[in-house]
Amino acid sequence: MIPPPIERVLVVVAHPDDPEFPAAGTIATLTDGGAVVTYVIVTDGSKGTGDRSLTGPALAALRVDEQRAAARVLGVEDIVFLGLPDGEVVADLALRHAITREIRRHQPDIVITHDPSTYYTDTYVNHPDHRAVGQATLEAVFPTARDFLNAPHLLAEGLEVHKVREVWLTINPNPDHIVDISAVIDRKITALHAHRSQFGDPDALAQRVRERAATIGAAGGLALAEGFKRIVLPA
Repeated sequence: MIPPPIERVLVVVAHPDDPEFPAAGTIATLTDGGAVVTYVIVTDGSKGTGDRSLTGPALAALRVDEQRAAARVLGVEDIVFLGLPDGEVVADLALRHAITREIRRHQPDIVITHDPSTYYTDTYVNHPDHRAVGQATLEAVFPTARDFLNAPHLLAEGLEVHKVREVWLTINPNPDHIVDISAVIDRKITALHAHRSQFGDPDALAQRVRERAATIGAAGGLALAEGFKRIVLPA
């Protein structure tokens, strides 16, 4: 049976640059294939710097511009900035309803978000905002976006219920959905280079990205890849 085409994708993440690091190649592949991809960036990104000359509001404004530039490289035009304080995200009902609003508004086939179960790997401690956003997004997908008696104020706004077809979780240590990004790796690197406030050495960043993609690809017999934990929801 041929799977239905992917027409709409919603990428729900905590910070500017969170779409690009784990999923820029996949996003570029999706938009090249005709899918409309929308970002939901939950926080203002106002804390992620070691530059003491920057204030939080100045950094937040800079990161909005960087995110828009990175998204353009990948064919993404629509970005929703929820503007919550960086480093303070809680997976509460307010956040779940805010994400549900975007799911009902954009009616995605696929939602890409953080894996809330990943606390750490051998070389990485996961940001608490990532885990909170991943949890709230999964709870928005099911049951809140699907069932009309949840979040009745959204129905009153004219936002009908929606069933997401699949969820792809990033930074899972055992991904089971591998996407070939060999043809778009340069665009991934270019998109990440747009986040200048976050990376001091562009050459080291490019090498890191290629090495990570090669490691993921090797597990699936590909030269360069990105990996996700894939959840296929019942129709």
